[in-house]
Amino acid sequence: MKRKVVIISLIVFVLSVLLTACVPSSTPEPTDIPPLPTTVPDTPVPTEKPKPEPEPEPEPEPISVIDDLGAEIILEVPAQSIISISPNLTEILFGIGAGDRLIGRDSNSQYPEGALEAVDLGAMWDGIPVEDILALEPDLILAGEIYAPEAIQELRDLGLTVYWQANPHDFEELFTNIMDVSVLTGNVEEADELVISLNVRVVLLEEKLENVENIPLVFYELDASDPANPWTTGADTFISYIISKARGKNLGDVLEGEWVQISSEELVAQNPDYILLADALYGISPESIAERPGWSDISAVVNGRLVAFDPFILSVPGPRLVDGFELVAELLHSELFGN
Repeated sequence: MKRKVVIISLIVFVLSVLLTACVPSSTPEPTDIPPLPTTVPDTPVPTEKPKPEPEPEPEPEPISVIDDLGAEIILEVPAQSIISISPNLTEILFGIGAGDRLIGRDSNSQYPEGALEAVDLGAMWDGIPVEDILALEPDLILAGEIYAPEAIQELRDLGLTVYWQANPHDFEELFTNIMDVSVLTGNVEEADELVISLNVRVVLLEEKLENVENIPLVFYELDASDPANPWTTGADTFISYIISKARGKNLGDVLEGEWVQISSEELVAQNPDYILLADALYGISPESIAERPGWSDISAVVNGRLVAFDPFILSVPGPRLVDGFELVAELLHSELFGN
């Protein structure tokens, strides 16, 4: 019996072991593996790119203009201190906006009013005042056709920069003269505007005069210091050109020379329809004209067509030549202007 108990106990033990072996063991929970630390690179601080060095501005080209004597006028920069010894060039300076640079002038440069602020260097009848000009230390001297080439060369020999300009014979030459001066002063844009405005006025008046058939004969008196042989303007001059453009005929065109005298006998024979008194500023009046021997029979005197005329409008070949064109046209053909 005892043995049987032992056997049964062994059997129970064995079965217990077997059952334990057959029961699956519980799966252990997986252990979380901490992530490896990630190194985040520092965000680079943006740095400013070095600014490129500014390129040096190119040196301005020297200014170069050939004057009407064939001399090359060279300026490193536009002229800032200018002397004008010719009224037409003075008027051009102011017309293009460079009048404030005028430091000296001849006595006849009286227009516009601003010109009077410049130093008056005299009328130049006794020559150019070289010492006075040197004392002003100009960058540029503007001289007109009235000065001989020899006088201009004397100034150049002293180291002065002198631009010499011939008188215009027509409006195209006038406009060219204006533009040439503007190059020397650096006022090209202002000169362009001036030329365009002047040209518009010329074209409009040409259109108004286009169908005029009556061409009156005009005597333009410059100087009657000798009343029996007064001075007038001949052919191929800007005054003759303006009279012609205004649909008139210049009496002096039949004479030889640009600035000439005419005898009273010849004048009476020519019998002008109009007499323009450019010497009215010097005491010549319509009444004194009628008192000259033989002149009382001239058509202009008989019909009262003696006109005191501002000499600086036509005798100074600057921008006011267009004013002169308009004025002469209105005198000769008043019917076109409602007069």
